[in-house]
Amino acid sequence: MKKLNISLDRNNYEILIEKGIINNAGYEISKIYEAKKIAVITDENVFEIFGETLKKSLVQNGFKPDFIIVKPGEASKSLGTLNSVYSSLVNYGITRGDMIIALGGGVVGDLAGFAASTYLRGIDYVQIPTTLLAQIDSSIGGKVAVNLQEGKNLVGSFYHPKIVLIDPSALNSLPDKFIKDGLGEAVKYGCIKDKELFNILNAIKSKEELLENIEDIIFKSCSIKKEAVEVDEKDKGMRMLLNFGHTLGHAIEKYYNYETYSHGEAISIGMYHITRKSEALGYTKQGTADEIKNILTNLNINYKLPDMDMDVIRKSVNLDKKNISGLINLILLKEIGNSYIENVPVENIEKFI
Repeated sequence: MKKLNISLDRNNYEILIEKGIINNAGYEISKIYEAKKIAVITDENVFEIFGETLKKSLVQNGFKPDFIIVKPGEASKSLGTLNSVYSSLVNYGITRGDMIIALGGGVVGDLAGFAASTYLRGIDYVQIPTTLLAQIDSSIGGKVAVNLQEGKNLVGSFYHPKIVLIDPSALNSLPDKFIKDGLGEAVKYGCIKDKELFNILNAIKSKEELLENIEDIIFKSCSIKKEAVEVDEKDKGMRMLLNFGHTLGHAIEKYYNYETYSHGEAISIGMYHITRKSEALGYTKQGTADEIKNILTNLNINYKLPDMDMDVIRKSVNLDKKNISGLINLILLKEIGNSYIENVPVENIEKFI
């Protein structure tokens, strides 16, 4: 088992990485939670694969779980679904002394985490991420949110889990598109902070080779996020570096109504496109954009900007959370493994987009 500890002023929690840990989730949770009632929030697809396994583990350790099952996909990260989750929590009699488990990918983790942060002004919750994207990114660091029609993650909070249980073997059940979704975020970590991780990913030639190295990839990625969260919990400084590719990526996701491009695919396009622009403007070392294009090609991840109405994209960017008083905190690379924040006036953002 690989372990990381997130150490914050008011929160400390462990990230446990081990194949098969879902089978022992009840035991791990019993170390931090003494009551019995648990509400497990998951989606239909994840419940079909892991629901009974988790239920058995919880029951064997004396817990009484109820499952709240939502529809899979980004559309469930909404105020409408959130309201339904609140109603289920009330109907199950969940109190402030009880617990929520988020079992699933980034949508379920964000939805369940935000429900936990707001229901009864906050109850404890656990993250059990089942996609690569959730395992290396969204389950860690306390960012929880739902989307509005106007944009992604516009209603949210910072609320940390009590523990994160990462089971790399859960990835064996994923279609390739969900693996690529997470690999986009792993490439991001390499770009902003860790050239060694970038080179490891660039050397992978098959899914089998990827899965052989997946625990190390997860651990390295989580370690980078841990460092950023510990020095900048509220996303006002170094943690912003984790948003590399996201300003344009989120706009692409929204433009296609979160249906055509997954999160990892959209930010991959964003990383390449913004680096191509910053390189042309002299902000980034020559050849860096090609390095990103080559690694994305190697991992079979799309890097090409689709044909879009760029006026719509610019309007979407102006609504981005990183727009602070008319300045966009844009994340750029000096070179692979070395990133920084560039404060760009909104009226100049089109140079990068």
